[in-house]
Amino acid sequence: MPTAPTQIRIDIDTKKAANELFSELGMDMSEAVNIFLRQCIMRGGLPFSVSVPEYSHDLLEAAQEAKRITRDPSITGYDDMDSLKKALER
Repeated sequence: MPTAPTQIRIDIDTKKAANELFSELGMDMSEAVNIFLRQCIMRGGLPFSVSVPEYSHDLLEAAQEAKRITRDPSITGYDDMDSLKKALER
């Protein structure tokens, strides 16, 4: 069957992770995309459901706080459990 070259734009990190996964599965990006497209055609749509996840208000607030903490240089971090335990005991 003749093939047609196709270009798509993919985030660099996504492409790298996908290539690593496909390599473990014994295929390359082109083969994986072809499988995806064939599944779309067979099913008459995407081969998985697409929806916006609904997260609880508490979870979203916790995620925002975690993001703030990771970016705040005044928050002390710990490299191992022993350091954390010593700080908690103070």
